[in-house]
Amino acid sequence: MSQAQISTKSISLEERYTAFAKAARYIEEKAGPSRMANCRIGLVLGSGLGDYADTLQNAVQIPYNEIPGYPCSTVKGHAGKLVIGHLVNHPEIYVVTMKGRKHYYECLDMDLVTFPIRVFKSLGCKAVFTTNATGGINENFKVGDFMMITDQINMMPNPCLGPNLAKHGSRFFDMGTGYDPELQDCLRDAAAATGVELKEGVYLAVTGPSYETPAEIRMFRSWGGDNVGMSTAPEIIVARHCGMRCAAISCITNMAAGVIKGHVLNHKEVEEVARKRKPMFKKLLSASIERINKAICPPCPPAEGKPSNIAIATQCVLQPQEVNA
Repeated sequence: MSQAQISTKSISLEERYTAFAKAARYIEEKAGPSRMANCRIGLVLGSGLGDYADTLQNAVQIPYNEIPGYPCSTVKGHAGKLVIGHLVNHPEIYVVTMKGRKHYYECLDMDLVTFPIRVFKSLGCKAVFTTNATGGINENFKVGDFMMITDQINMMPNPCLGPNLAKHGSRFFDMGTGYDPELQDCLRDAAAATGVELKEGVYLAVTGPSYETPAEIRMFRSWGGDNVGMSTAPEIIVARHCGMRCAAISCITNMAAGVIKGHVLNHKEVEEVARKRKPMFKKLLSASIERINKAICPPCPPAEGKPSNIAIATQCVLQPQEVNA
């Protein structure tokens, strides 16, 4: 069943749960139990940033169009592959990595856009780490900056509208800590350790696909927005509905309309800036994932005697983790 065959608006809640489970089983079969046992983080890589997945070791690549029900991106710079592998020198840290995402402007279907996040939930992920390429609203930012998202303003339809998927989360849920405070500290620490300057700010999400007007950018700035993009917010909302902890980093690949007088925005510029910043981006991402993994799976308390490494690893995998509301 390909993504083109799924219409989430015409199927029951049980059929949706079945679709999530079917996709997750397919991924688990392709990746194998040894990889999935150490996989606790779902990573989403945005426009021009997908090359990070190529650094993962002992990796399995699965094209989106082979995964039952999985949405395929049509945007240049989004490769459309799921990669499961471990960080360099960290065979204990595996990540399920999306090289590209589906955008709302491509399909007008939030259930399809956020299908991968619910599959992350079905795979047992504890955290979702997203990245994106965005336009800078804050006039103190410059092209090429990295910004940790501390909060968001969502101008897209809420992806949890409609019948509630109660097996994933409650009808009404808190977004006060949508971007997990402890995971933000992980990103700050990673930036300091790698010497990468990391701005902080509020992300404003719009539908696109047209870029914003200068008047809209002035309005967004007055609202407190620091950057603007066409993704991420729906993923974060659904991840929080599912009880997963969230973190996100933006690459400022262009300054938004009107910030630089007379500048014409285009997607090629977005990809080019992302390409130039890849080396620093990869350093920051790896250091961040190491720290996020430690935060979501703290060391198990020592047991009596001297248990084997396998016993310790098994205990950590099975130990339930608290999720901050």
